[in-house]
Formats: sequence, structure tokens, C-alpha cells
Amino acid sequence: MSLIVTKGTLDWAYPPFILASTAAAMDMKVTMFFTFYGLGLLEKDLDLSVTSLGNSAMRMPAMGGHIAMPNWIGMLPGMTGVTSRMMKRMIAKSGVSSVEDLREAARISGVRLIACQMTMDLLGYKTDTMIDGVEVAGAATYLENAVDCDINLYI
Repeated sequence: MSLIVTKGTLDWAYPPFILASTAAAMDMKVTMFFTFYGLGLLEKDLDLSVTSLGNSAMRMPAMGGHIAMPNWIGMLPGMTGVTSRMMKRMIAKSGVSSVEDLREAARISGVRLIACQMTMDLLGYKTDTMIDGVEVAGAATYLENAVDCDINLYI
């Protein structure tokens, strides 16, 4: 299985790491290619956020149901911090593994973690800020792997 990871927010960090660690636990060979904003998920110190701005599907549990977060709320100063803290509290309260734990589970399970060289150059990322075990390579390396995969996902 191969995954292209392009998003680096809290809500977009979970799907690729859950899929990768689950596939690895099922003895599948897994490669994750991190590019553009997904590259930040490989940094040692994560401070992930989530916003309601432009996310009309965001519904937060409240008053016994789920309340939609109006788009205009996301435009208010400080709301990304508010929604991020709310989401992090929900994650901790529910016992869901952290992104860091899922990422480590993927890493120790042998998931191949590739940081896009072009994106690193473009956005000024350095390998010394990244977790151990990250390979730096380009699109050709990813594609050489992807052509042999039964499952290719763009997240």
C-alpha cells in the first residue's frame, strides 16, 4: 500500500497513520510519501491544529447531539486555537491514540516514511527537525514503489 500525505492538520493526520499502522499490522508493505503540508507530520515536535473555516462538515458533540460549526466562527481571531483545543480534549477524553503514538506505531512496524525532497527545498524543511527513520527522496522514488502496490491512496 502506498499513501501520498498532503495535509498537516490534526484532523487530516489521523487517516494516513491509522491506515498505515493497520496495514502494517496486517503484514502489508506500506510506504507513506509526505509532500507539501503533510511534510510537517514528520517533524519531531508536533503542534497540530484544526479549523472550522471552510470545513462545513465539522460538527462537534454538544448538548446531547452534534452542532455544526458555522463557517463565520472560523474567521474570528483565535478560533483555530479554540477548535484545536476542543478537538484535542475530545481525543484525550475518548482514549483515541495521539498522532505521535500512531506515527511511532507506523514507524516501528516498518512503514517506509518518505519526505519529498522538492517540498523540503521549497518550504525550507531540514532533516534534523524530523523524526528518526525518515527517508528523503523525490517523486520518482515514490512512483517506483507505487506501481507495484495494490492500494494507492491520496490523502
